[in-house]
Amino acid sequence: MLETSLFALFVVGLLGGGHCLGMCGGLVTAFTLQLPNGVRRTPFLLGYNLGRIGSYTLIGALLGALSGMGLTLLAARPLQWTLYLIANLMLIGMGLYLAGLSSAVTRIEALGRPLWRLLQPRLARLLPVRSPAQAVAVGALWGWLPCGLVYSASLSALAAGNTAGGALAMLAFGLGTLPNLLAMGAFAEGLRAQMQKRPVRLVAGLAVMTIGLFRLAEPLLSGALFI
Repeated sequence: MLETSLFALFVVGLLGGGHCLGMCGGLVTAFTLQLPNGVRRTPFLLGYNLGRIGSYTLIGALLGALSGMGLTLLAARPLQWTLYLIANLMLIGMGLYLAGLSSAVTRIEALGRPLWRLLQPRLARLLPVRSPAQAVAVGALWGWLPCGLVYSASLSALAAGNTAGGALAMLAFGLGTLPNLLAMGAFAEGLRAQMQKRPVRLVAGLAVMTIGLFRLAEPLLSGALFI
């Protein structure tokens, strides 16, 4: 089921394009407009996103390691099932968001604002960006921007129970967000229009919800909860 979960997180990142463009699109545009005239923008855009996805992967690894330590120290199967339950409920919540039926998952963004207030001055010191390496550093800080979809995906990393599984979960989500943010510019509005079409959002949201529901039902159907 790991491949299914990773695919669901990739789809959430990809089809959450409207949220990503709304939150991060302005940052990409602002960073890019600060570049000197005549400079090729592609290395900088790749740098921003490499740093951002790197931070997501680091968050996933840390959460996976943390949950793995907790499960090992406590040897608590109920804790493992609790994390599994919460992660899949959040997956269903992300499906509802993608389908345009509920925006509840985005309300948890307030949890990260204190950390972002600490990081913002450090980000400001790196601007304006003058090299691709600096763009990677900016992207790495940008990856900690409060985002409901990132926090929701992070619960899947927490439920993974190990460092590698957590890192893979957030890497899959981050790669899903990549096409939207690389496409900023002339193509961005067209891409956003496609992603925001009601049928596309509804089908994608229902697909993600189905995966979450199936993952919740699987332990019950197999009797794993009672072992």
